[in-house]
Amino acid sequence: MAPLQIPPGAVSRLRASLFAACVSAFAFCVGDAIAGSYPFGGRTRDVNDLGNQFVPYHAHLWDLLHGTADGGLLLNWQSGYGSSFLPDLGTYVSSPFALLVALFPRDEIDLAVYVVSVLKISAAAAAMAFVLLTLRPGRWWAAGVLGASYALCGWTVMLASYNPMWLDGLIAFPLLCLVGEWARAGRRPVVSVVVVALCWTANFYTAYMATIGAGLVLIVRLLTEPDEEDGPAAAAGPRGARRWFGVLGRAALSTGLGIGLTAPLLMTIMKGTKLAYPGLVKEFQPSPWADLLGRMLPGTYGFATPSTYLDTFALLLAFALPFHPAVPRRTRTVWTSLVVAVGLSLQWKPTHLLWHAFTTPNGSAYRETFVFSGMLVMAAWLALAHGLPGWRQIGAASGIIGVIVLVTLVGADDGVTGLGTYPMAGVGLAAVLGALYLLHRADRLRHRRLAMAGVALLLLTQVGESALTNAWTDRSRLAAMDDYPQWGQRQTWQRQTVAGAEDWPDQRTDPGRAQTVGNDPLMVGGQGAQYYSSLTADVWTRTLTALGGGWTSRGRSLQSLDNPVTDVLFSVGARLHSPTDPHQHGNPPQTAPPTVTRQAVPPLVTVRPNAPASGYGTSPYLNQEMLLGSTVYTPATFQLRTSKGALVQPGPDGFRVTGTRAKRQASTYGLTASCPAGTDIYFWAPNFNGNVNLPSQTKIGFVGRMPTHSAAVERIGATPAGGRFTLWVRAMERGTVPPQAIGCLDRGRLAAAEQRLATGGATHVQVTDDGISAQLPAGSLGFAVVAAPAITGWSCSAGGGSAHPATSYLGLVAVPLTGGATSISCSFTPPGLHLGEAAGGASLLGVALLAGYGWWRRRRPGAPDSDPSELPASVPAGV
Repeated sequence: MAPLQIPPGAVSRLRASLFAACVSAFAFCVGDAIAGSYPFGGRTRDVNDLGNQFVPYHAHLWDLLHGTADGGLLLNWQSGYGSSFLPDLGTYVSSPFALLVALFPRDEIDLAVYVVSVLKISAAAAAMAFVLLTLRPGRWWAAGVLGASYALCGWTVMLASYNPMWLDGLIAFPLLCLVGEWARAGRRPVVSVVVVALCWTANFYTAYMATIGAGLVLIVRLLTEPDEEDGPAAAAGPRGARRWFGVLGRAALSTGLGIGLTAPLLMTIMKGTKLAYPGLVKEFQPSPWADLLGRMLPGTYGFATPSTYLDTFALLLAFALPFHPAVPRRTRTVWTSLVVAVGLSLQWKPTHLLWHAFTTPNGSAYRETFVFSGMLVMAAWLALAHGLPGWRQIGAASGIIGVIVLVTLVGADDGVTGLGTYPMAGVGLAAVLGALYLLHRADRLRHRRLAMAGVALLLLTQVGESALTNAWTDRSRLAAMDDYPQWGQRQTWQRQTVAGAEDWPDQRTDPGRAQTVGNDPLMVGGQGAQYYSSLTADVWTRTLTALGGGWTSRGRSLQSLDNPVTDVLFSVGARLHSPTDPHQHGNPPQTAPPTVTRQAVPPLVTVRPNAPASGYGTSPYLNQEMLLGSTVYTPATFQLRTSKGALVQPGPDGFRVTGTRAKRQASTYGLTASCPAGTDIYFWAPNFNGNVNLPSQTKIGFVGRMPTHSAAVERIGATPAGGRFTLWVRAMERGTVPPQAIGCLDRGRLAAAEQRLATGGATHVQVTDDGISAQLPAGSLGFAVVAAPAITGWSCSAGGGSAHPATSYLGLVAVPLTGGATSISCSFTPPGLHLGEAAGGASLLGVALLAGYGWWRRRRPGAPDSDPSELPASVPAGV
């Protein structure tokens, strides 16, 4: 057997990819270590949505992979009392890399997510290094260095490092550019489809941006083909409209079929987005140009500005491209125009909307910046692969960097630059110039050691700049954003306590009101109301709000509601009570596991004889009674007085209160009301931020700041003897107290209502990964109500009959009972799944036809034995 022949070009690409992967991983980890960030120090890295969403969803994926989750791919029984999971999976954890979390212990989920993130950064560096050598042959180490430059760009360290699913877009851009190269050469059509499908499956949002960027790169490659003297373009025949149509047609076909294969996931996400509670509608405001240019420098930070940082070596080469005489003029002109145009597109509203699928995002408005950084790196590679720029070109590029520093120094916002920005920029430029000098000398003298010294100096500069920039970003982000703890003793205790209290599906176990992160049920187990997602269903937010529930993130991060009435309504038989999270606001350490309170509750399926007379009103107490079917609260009127005794008169939206943290007495009000003896006092004020308490009793905190935060109804205490009481209402800022703020709960009435529901409820309940079924008492009439929100996608049948879309009973899943039905069966299908399956099936057929056509062409008489489009292995000596 003949030995395997590996083309030298393939060896160079493999070396470059491995080199880039190692350099990027090392530099990123060094930066985290310098910052003292987890896992190299005691500072948490779980800021913002990383702690609230992404780590919990990876934890739930771990449970799914190990078979310990409540629910499956279609339905998540742990969050929001039953939520659609497939859209969440496609948004947060559909990356192939995410599967690696299964290899880690469950209590090391934070480490698992960190390792996955580092691997993604390494993969992006490797992919870019590979593509650079595909664009034009050159030195493998140089491609590796620039591949690492791309992977460690400012967008990575500022945004994507704590949004790990976006890192898949960082990988997707060079891979999709590779698909474009295959389309130019007429090669690998089926592999191209698979690559596109993987990129869009991993993260459709950033893959969309990467696809636009790769399309622009393909057009530029076609425009610059006359400059190329080797490679597939030279062997492709005459240029012109026919070639353009052929290349673009192949690229479009691969892209369309690849996206079509992801349709079952993509269509459910699109439909879930339409059904989600509406988020913030923002108008795009471009950043000052001085801030945009300043962000190119090392050691800068800014959430509202584009993260355009690249290390000095990549930036210098990119700026040298327009002046490099060894690069053909057409290539210089077209690539420079592309980079400038894409840079300008960051700041223009129509192109901004195009990059972001025509919706200004709710956070950073420059999420496409990684594409711009990738194009800068490609421009840098073309400048280097044609031979080292001369000193005139290096001087011109250095002058541009100097202008950027000057503009930043004069015009950029003070918060953009850090303490080390200008020293790092100066030292980095000097070091890169020194390295280029050594490389020039080595090239002229053919001196290997000089070349190695130059490369070592470049690497040291790149690693130093990127690591310090990452460290500065870590520290700045932690100071600017909410942060959450890594897994620790608190979560271990919670998970163990939940496991000990579990009785699912006979009843739910809620992990508690004192949350650690926005998705506690996914982290520690149980089945709670709590749920935080970009796809939180509108119907669930409105239902829980009507019942007195609280939320943050403008209605998309729902909190647990510690209320005995809603616990009866949703069959919460066990509830954890933890102290406040010791990680937050200097709270005392937790010294013992959480406690558990138990309550008699009906089964998950109950029977209601009649439909409700009307929908929900403004009072959560009346709304709870309407859903319960029994009167359990006594309404109470009250008077509100200032600290000086002045009576506060209600306005159209309730009683207005105001206060500050500093002026305690002036911010305290007295609320006087009466409740029947033996009842519990509840307080509800969704737009109130402060504390409420009975005299000499524990203060209860409320965080209401509409429209971003809504405070939940809370128990204040037991009604004192005589029934009359005064609550101290301490406002921290301006807010309102509604006229229906006070409710007096009669536990005896509630117990009777629970017993009535339990007696007529299901005799047996079975829960599956995509539905629920129940046996009912004989003679059940009216509606079988499932204690789960009526999100779109539920279909139900009664008595073994045909299935129909579920009815909504005040926001809960309901099944009309006719003909003496004694059983119900409900299944959940995420909206858009069937349409996506049809589109995916059609795409799969298209892939099969494409593969068959390729097989037929290879079998034709006279077909070439080898691939004429294989890239040449020769490497010019220019660098």
